[in-house]
Amino acid sequence: MQNSISSELQSLAKKENNRRGKLTLQKMSVKDYWNNSEDNHPAVYVGTYAKYNDGSLFGVWVDLVKCGDYNTFMDVCHNLHADEVDPELMYQDYECFPSAWYSESGIDEDTFDKIIEYADMDDDDRDAFDEFSEAFGNDCVASFKERYMGQWDSEKDFAEHIIDECYNLDDMMGHLASYFDYDAYARDLFIDDFYFSNGYVFRR
Repeated sequence: MQNSISSELQSLAKKENNRRGKLTLQKMSVKDYWNNSEDNHPAVYVGTYAKYNDGSLFGVWVDLVKCGDYNTFMDVCHNLHADEVDPELMYQDYECFPSAWYSESGIDEDTFDKIIEYADMDDDDRDAFDEFSEAFGNDCVASFKERYMGQWDSEKDFAEHIIDECYNLDDMMGHLASYFDYDAYARDLFIDDFYFSNGYVFRR
């Protein structure tokens, strides 16, 4: 199957009506940017509206991480559909990035850059970002990194961490330190300053 697709891509890429500078496989091998699902990279399935309306689902899963930047991504997509003079790209499916960033009709440069930042996170941070975005309706990666305080078993555990990091209760309170009310302190912390969601803590 891949050999037949590769032959078709080569035929498409060599057509003279490629709008984006008549790219050829000598300059860019579209196959180099195909997605391998085992990599768990963000990817989109790229077809065109014209092909879809003609009953064809021809396209390829394009790996956004392998593309690296937005211009390369667009070149790959247009080279893939070089048989059309001005292909109207159709992103028919997506994987491994938040649904809020997916659009059938297009991915702009800002969204592409967010997806790449998301892909650079480790698995735990991606899960935390998903929780952050759901809780605050905020899909800014920089804001997430600034406000994410880590993963904790409970609000009380986080409160104990803050006390340990910032205060020495034994020096401040002596034997009374054992009577410190961590539960009450945690309640105060999470009223205005912090937010706890499924084990993740964020600054408000």
